[in-house]
Amino acid sequence: MKILVVEDDRDLAAQVAGTIRGAGMLADVVHDGIEAEYMGDTGAFDAVVLDLGLPGRSGIDVLKGWRMRGNAVPVLILTARSRWPDKRDGFNAGADDYLTKPFHMEEVMIRLQALIRRSAGFAAPQLTCGALSLDTTSGAASFGGQPITLTTQEFRIVEYLLHRKDKIVSRLELIDHVYGTDGDPDSNVVDVLISRIRKKIGNDMLLTVRGRGYRMIEPTAEAVAQDSK
Repeated sequence: MKILVVEDDRDLAAQVAGTIRGAGMLADVVHDGIEAEYMGDTGAFDAVVLDLGLPGRSGIDVLKGWRMRGNAVPVLILTARSRWPDKRDGFNAGADDYLTKPFHMEEVMIRLQALIRRSAGFAAPQLTCGALSLDTTSGAASFGGQPITLTTQEFRIVEYLLHRKDKIVSRLELIDHVYGTDGDPDSNVVDVLISRIRKKIGNDMLLTVRGRGYRMIEPTAEAVAQDSK
């Protein structure tokens, strides 16, 4: 998962980004509204942490601009403005959640994780597909009721594909969301990781769409019956 952190307080921005990275996600950080609006329009993010009091362009105006252009990325407003009119304006501009300072870093992560999974249609922290289950809170994974071990990169790939179940995800998109700007688009590392994941969950639900990327699907009844033999 890839998060955009928009906060003009550089120390606080570093703390929030550090917490996000410590939870196994990627975090890009910007400190003003103009750059934030550009990043949100041009980058593929799974969620945004957005301050309201930004130089250049206010957080409310940034958010209104995104929504007006059809950008539906989940947004958590993180601000010192705790008055009801400010909260009302935030939600009316298109915010999905609103958290006032001071706050616990753990609460930021819990709210972000909830926003991301709900945007993908999951109500609970457990993401499932057939016999595969992934707990985004504990980081545990199981297949057919038995625990499986996933490396950090394998977990990120599986989590991302589960959030986009039934949709085709390109190699470049996976590289961007697993490695961020450090990813090498010419590397075959994603292919290697996909191969390793398949050895742990089988081939029936993680498909290769030739020339386009990968897709996580619910296995057919025939495939499940074959695996149980």
